[in-house]
Amino acid sequence: MHLAPRALRRAVAAATIALLATAVGCAPQPEEKASATPSGSAQKSCAKGKLATQTSGKLTIATDEPAYEPWFKDDKPANGKGFESAVAYAVAKQLGYDKSAVVWQSVPFNKAFAPGVKTFDFDINQVSISTERKKAVDFSSGYYDVRQAVIALKGSKAAKATSIADLKNLKLGAQVGTTSLDYITDVVKPKQEAAVYAKNDQAKSALKNGQVDAIVVDLPTAFYITAAEVTDAKIVGQFENQGGTPEQFGLVLDKGSALTSCVSGAVDALRKDGTLARIEKQWLSDAVDAPVLK
Repeated sequence: MHLAPRALRRAVAAATIALLATAVGCAPQPEEKASATPSGSAQKSCAKGKLATQTSGKLTIATDEPAYEPWFKDDKPANGKGFESAVAYAVAKQLGYDKSAVVWQSVPFNKAFAPGVKTFDFDINQVSISTERKKAVDFSSGYYDVRQAVIALKGSKAAKATSIADLKNLKLGAQVGTTSLDYITDVVKPKQEAAVYAKNDQAKSALKNGQVDAIVVDLPTAFYITAAEVTDAKIVGQFENQGGTPEQFGLVLDKGSALTSCVSGAVDALRKDGTLARIEKQWLSDAVDAPVLK
């Protein structure tokens, strides 16, 4: 008769221990609490001037060489002149890095968004955001809405084109890996295969030498080429944006980069406060209009 109460007490104790174990097992763990507040974590990771960059305390920015106008000035990305140089330094400042903390690096256009680990924090080089490219790299929010344009020598058959249909029988050229080339292939769909060049300089030379009838570049570049580099050429026209959203240039980052949200936040802030618009007006004010090819 004395054993029964003792057994009962043991049973109650065992049940209590089991319940406590279950309660501990189901309690929110520290990791779960942290993950439930991502905004706080994001704010800490974007602390001004203290990002997890390639080099501590520095921001490494890449672009191609040569660095073309009007995006850069005098082929010197570090001078802060030209649209993209100015944007790069504005983003750097927004992230907490002054001009002296910015390190420039030369990376070929096509390599910037190719698969593989990057040696830069972000690349700025007129790289259009696309679903295909997002498979290999991250992009920031768009910092510039762009259209593609056609350039031909004055007095040529190509210079008289007023529609996409007029371009189909022409020999067209563009830089490799660009949306300019995509517009030739996917929009114009010419009867002749497009000529593809490693650099825009080579495409310009081909146009001057008569190796192609016309070349396709982004609109601001088209204005600069015709005004300062190939002055006997003209802008035939620009293409309408394909699809519902405009083509945009974005800053390129390593796939899965911890900096992506911080850099996007910086671009968004610069767009919201009017900085991007002011930089565009200063450096791209002439690139405002051209006939639309339909």
